[in-house]
Amino acid sequence: MSHNCSHPVISEGVYPFDARGVAKRFRHAAIFGALDALHPGETMRFCNDHDPLPLLSQINGHFGASVRIEYVQRNPGEIVIDFKVLT
Repeated sequence: MSHNCSHPVISEGVYPFDARGVAKRFRHAAIFGALDALHPGETMRFCNDHDPLPLLSQINGHFGASVRIEYVQRNPGEIVIDFKVLT
């Protein structure tokens, strides 16, 4: 089942973040700010046009095991990742 980032269907506690609409120079700061704003049990559904491997490494380094990273969709040009805050 694929996810269409243009028309997010979000359940309670899942918040969309479409990185494609954020200027590159602000993108990482905006993502970290959004993750900091989440409460335990909440999820940020992240959409991007490329696989953000350096960002994932930075998130792991900063948040560690308190944020679970799970790919929802991993197609060329359309990446969807759920970031779930655990603690």
